[in-house]
Amino acid sequence: MNRTEQKVMTHAQPLVEEMGYKLIEVEYVKEGPDYYLRLYLDKKGGITLEDCARASEMLSEKLDEWEIIEGGYFLDVSSPGAERPIKNDDDLEMTLDQGIYVKTYQQIEGSKEWTGILKHFDSDTVSIEYKDKTRTKTVVVSRDKIATIRKAVIL
Repeated sequence: MNRTEQKVMTHAQPLVEEMGYKLIEVEYVKEGPDYYLRLYLDKKGGITLEDCARASEMLSEKLDEWEIIEGGYFLDVSSPGAERPIKNDDDLEMTLDQGIYVKTYQQIEGSKEWTGILKHFDSDTVSIEYKDKTRTKTVVVSRDKIATIRKAVIL
């Protein structure tokens, strides 16, 4: 994270949290001739277009007051994506009882991949409820065995 992104994160995070959202990531990048400041928000149950518009309006005002960025830029406030990586316990907390995809380094109970519902997690494990052909099963995966973990859309 560069200095500008860090400053925006430090200033914006408390305000975003007051609105009931979690600031997942900040990007400040040049694309072609233009600069873009992107803030990715989430909340339990997922972020909506209305949530992004509300946060964008408030942040646009505050960013002008803070004078963190010199010159022009485009502000983009959006969701981090329906199937974004899970990075920490806060992400796991927001994903409880929602779709999750887990891939492990080695087989556990005959498989290395599961897509299901995150039912529980602690500092050592995650529990995933998934469908196995005709019945529902639960697998408990040691967190040190996880190669990939992300949110998943389950239809």
